[in-house]
Amino acid sequence: MNITKDMNVAEVLSHNENLVPVFYQHGLFCLGCVLSHGETIEQACMAHGIDCDSLISDLNKADVAVAPEQA
Repeated sequence: MNITKDMNVAEVLSHNENLVPVFYQHGLFCLGCVLSHGETIEQACMAHGIDCDSLISDLNKADVAVAPEQA
């Protein structure tokens, strides 16, 4: 799955919950927040002053490295 800034946090975590540490490393700690279902990653980054491009890049790298096994 290619993670993009137009996706919301909940969508990404439902795909791969092992990506939580990547969000934390970038300073995005509100993963269970109501807004995690309604706002995009880009909107969350803007609200928290986080470099969105760097976060997306790291999420995609980590997703490849730790993707859960598919049945």
